[in-house]
Amino acid sequence: MTSALFSPITLGEFTLPNRIAVAPMCMYSADDGSASDWHIQHWMNLAISGAGMITFEATGVERRGRISHGCLGLYSDHNEAAMARALAAARRVAVPGAVFGVQLGHAGRKASSQLPWLGGGALTPQQDAWQTVGPSAIPFGPGWPTPIALDEAGIEQIVTAFVDAAKRAERAGLDFVELHGAHGYLLHEFLSPISNQRSDRWGGSLENRMRLIVTVAKAVRAALPQRMFVGVRLSASEWVERDSFHVDEAVEVAKALKAVGVVYICASTGGNAHDAKIPIGPLYQVEFAEKIRAGADIVTRAVGLITTPAEAEGLLRDGRADMVALARAILADPRWPWRAAYELGAEAYAPPQYQRSLTTMKHWVAEPDDA
Repeated sequence: MTSALFSPITLGEFTLPNRIAVAPMCMYSADDGSASDWHIQHWMNLAISGAGMITFEATGVERRGRISHGCLGLYSDHNEAAMARALAAARRVAVPGAVFGVQLGHAGRKASSQLPWLGGGALTPQQDAWQTVGPSAIPFGPGWPTPIALDEAGIEQIVTAFVDAAKRAERAGLDFVELHGAHGYLLHEFLSPISNQRSDRWGGSLENRMRLIVTVAKAVRAALPQRMFVGVRLSASEWVERDSFHVDEAVEVAKALKAVGVVYICASTGGNAHDAKIPIGPLYQVEFAEKIRAGADIVTRAVGLITTPAEAEGLLRDGRADMVALARAILADPRWPWRAAYELGAEAYAPPQYQRSLTTMKHWVAEPDDA
């Protein structure tokens, strides 16, 4: 039987060789937004993994939109040149047919944060903190600064920043952009009544709360050549009992995004409520991908503690999602797709320089007939 995980899928004008995506993962290793030597080795490593889709980490569309001082950005010529250099290196070793994209975002009220290994909380003035912005003047949680509520001119500036960053992504040579509408960052903040308590056209009803992400998606789509496709990551649950953004609303947002040219949704959860109770476990977010896929009729990517090839194969074969995205699993084992191919009876890709390792890898997994 042909593996679902290793069957091709078409996104925009690209046909990917498999349905394995590398999820965007912050490395906190940039220099004023510019990719460093760390990114060159990291992206090259991801490129030879055999995954059909590689999404670079959350990348700030303006300097104040970075999560931390170490986060990537696409707001300067130097950022653009550094990304182009690192991308070119990754392409030279990539699996044939793989596509590369960047997740464009704005951290909003969760910007100006410490590096995770230094605590991860809000920066102090002594740590060169900066003023954050959001839909409303509501801090993320205790100990976090109060953001400035964006006015009309500020919102217009945000839309322009996303478009400008998308154009930089095009010039850098990327194949797609993913808009970050998840994890408590600015586009998600506007979607959620937890963080958006506005009474103007940007708040209140779902139609108003989704206005910013739809406006950004439409503007980005219009600014890019047709060869580049656009996706969106959504947090489809906030894991709280009070009024919040939930999966039924996420379905409606996905429909609106599809109507303006978005071709896929990556279904994640959480990040906007400091007191969320998240039942983390294997496949804990797949139900949200399943509901968005069924309700919005859009290509949907599942993510979140998908760790084994059997799990990935099963959820695709059951029609719960169209693709899977790996984060921690691919960091732990950058050759995960090679092992998955052997386990599922598909063809493993490896660059010629590494192919002599494949006979060793065969001993690490059960042969398909023995499983």
